[in-house]
Amino acid sequence: MALTGRLLVATPHLIDPNFVRTVVLICRHDDEGALGLVLNRPTDIPVGEHLPGWTDVVPEPPVVFVGGPVQPEVAVGLGRRRRASTPPGWTDVFERIGLLDLGAPAGEALATVETVRVFSGYAGWSAGQLDFEAASGDWFVIDATPGDVFTQGSDGLWRSVLRRQGGNLAFYADFPPDPALN
Repeated sequence: MALTGRLLVATPHLIDPNFVRTVVLICRHDDEGALGLVLNRPTDIPVGEHLPGWTDVVPEPPVVFVGGPVQPEVAVGLGRRRRASTPPGWTDVFERIGLLDLGAPAGEALATVETVRVFSGYAGWSAGQLDFEAASGDWFVIDATPGDVFTQGSDGLWRSVLRRQGGNLAFYADFPPDPALN
């Protein structure tokens, strides 16, 4: 199953501290493995501290997000390109959302992107690992919307993505963090 451009929403049973109640956008999924970005883990670090050239296109909150536990020293850009334009170093994910090379000159890219979110690190899976985790019930696999990527209310993203699914998945939106305390 190809998961590029889809969301992984952590089930309440996933207790890995890197992924508890996370929403991950899968940016690449192929025979070699998968790469994703956690969309709902903002830090207190302003993007301007490390990448001042990009601040004009960073949405609220204008901070770096924790993209995942792999290579946290690497900055990863996820952007929305303008129609009929392709920024230098761009890799499509879905619709007009894609990975952006933050090492490219910001001036060239700024003319072709509407918005960019900056992540520290990423989530990575080896070949077959993500398929196994999804089949084991660690993740709900859900269609992404562009609004999920750039939401200002990232703290409530896990709940809102589940709630909009309706049916049984919507039930999980109100699942308590620790059912034993309920």
